[in-house]
Amino acid sequence: MTEINPKPTSKKKSKNHLKYVIREILLPRKWLLMLGLVLIVFNRLSGLVLPGSSKYLIDEVIGESNYDLFKWLLMAVAASVVVQSISSFFLTKLLSVEAQRLISLLRSKIQKQIIMLPISFFDNTKSGVLVSRIMTDVEGVRNLVGTGLVQLFGGALTSIIALVLLINISPTMTLYILGPLLIFGVVSLKAFGYIRPIFRKRGEINADVTGRLTESLNGIRVIKGFNAEAQEINTFRHGVDRLFRNVKKSLTSTSLVTSAATLLLGLATVLIMGVGGNMIIKEEITIGDFVQFIFFLGFLIAPIVQMSNIGSQITEAFAGLDRMQEILDLEREDEDPNRTEDIGEIWGKIEFKDVSFSYEKGNEVLHNISFKANPGSVTALVGSSGSGKTTIAGLVASFLNPNSGSITIDGKELGNISLSSYRSFLGVVLQDDFLFEGTIRENILFPRPDATENELLDAAKSAHVLEFTDRFDEGLDTLIGERGVKLSGGQRQRIAIARAILANPKTLILDEATSNLDAESEAFIQESLARLMHGRTTFVIAHRLSTIRKADQILVIEKGKIVERGSHESLIEQHGRYFDLYNFQARI
Repeated sequence: MTEINPKPTSKKKSKNHLKYVIREILLPRKWLLMLGLVLIVFNRLSGLVLPGSSKYLIDEVIGESNYDLFKWLLMAVAASVVVQSISSFFLTKLLSVEAQRLISLLRSKIQKQIIMLPISFFDNTKSGVLVSRIMTDVEGVRNLVGTGLVQLFGGALTSIIALVLLINISPTMTLYILGPLLIFGVVSLKAFGYIRPIFRKRGEINADVTGRLTESLNGIRVIKGFNAEAQEINTFRHGVDRLFRNVKKSLTSTSLVTSAATLLLGLATVLIMGVGGNMIIKEEITIGDFVQFIFFLGFLIAPIVQMSNIGSQITEAFAGLDRMQEILDLEREDEDPNRTEDIGEIWGKIEFKDVSFSYEKGNEVLHNISFKANPGSVTALVGSSGSGKTTIAGLVASFLNPNSGSITIDGKELGNISLSSYRSFLGVVLQDDFLFEGTIRENILFPRPDATENELLDAAKSAHVLEFTDRFDEGLDTLIGERGVKLSGGQRQRIAIARAILANPKTLILDEATSNLDAESEAFIQESLARLMHGRTTFVIAHRLSTIRKADQILVIEKGKIVERGSHESLIEQHGRYFDLYNFQARI
């Protein structure tokens, strides 16, 4: 399965996560967090009223029948309950909502970063993996801004106050409970150190499983067509089993912490029963002191156990930040320091000078490619599968950057021009063009959402889209399903061409834009493509050679080199590679 390379493609230094959390997550929300801390202080202090009143209830109210004190105790406890309820409500409302807002902001940030990465990144990464990165990895940060962090502080505050009160009641009994507490602290630290890599690995496994699931759902027709349901079921079952084994490891660690907490509570209870009972018999403390000590002991231990759970959640959050940072450290397309020039208005003259390119080091797929494409001309790229035609088109579209040589547009180095500036004049129609789920109208308007209704209708008419939409009840507002699954291949292609017409590009790349059309549709589209290509520098990746006879120049690519070039007639006269390809197709 394809993995994201964890090493940044740039030399950007990875951020220290603690500094990043403080600077990017906590400081912008300092006032909200401070309010949360105030609320948690009120919440925890009010929670100490009930155990604190137990001594007076037993020793003075019950022991001495003090009804006046009894009324004050009831009012104090009732008031503390009200304060606890109100503070808990606002604590959850303020911080939990802000945590979810932060998650949405981080998802948008990661999605923006991923969208701005170069095409080569997407060539090596599954879309499902990226979906997991965007939607799942950031969820753990809710424990940094939500109630988790302030509860960690509140738990520490409660434990410290409870410890002081315990020492005040009986230093001797308090001393006996410190041993189990220290042991529990050591066990928790060890467990958290072990569990963070497990959480990190879980993110990777979850991304793999999500990636494969996304692929299988997108390719359901292929799966059913080859009767491969059982194979896909087994593949997914294996993936979720890997996820289960990872979760089992983390549960073992958290169970160890929970069991240690149970042991701690048990040992502390046994010790306090023995020591406290003996001290009551010797009249060193009262029964009220003992009951109060037990209550405060619970307020000492419970927050510590709660903090261990919160610590596990924060560990998961940092594991998610690890994976999030891998994405944020990658160099975006628009971060090339050389691409600072605005192209302005262009004529469309494109020239390749000794361009070589390789996807992998030491394995060139293009070797010293040189040619010129004059403004408004049509350049056809012909050759065997894998010869380098698509790579040349990718270089023209600036999806790829040459390893050596230069590409210029109107005499300007393409590598120095900002991508947004250049691509605003670029249009692309692919062999298997992608349509988004939604309506036909939305897909045509994709490059120019602000286009007028007349412009939309002109583009749809030029691409002969209206011929089939007029038969639909909803017309252009017909829903087409995911990837246009409700339409035929020819209908999808015509929508893609209408989209390119509406974009009104200066440079056009066509990857055999008529390959999915029947003979009747092809005749219509050839006519509309002729109008689309007029006055535009066009590159056509040709599979059916009959469609490029009128091209201004034809480049025959074999093994990454231009082996022939010229017009259709001149290449036929040469009786070379193009002649062989053309005659072979003519016989088919």
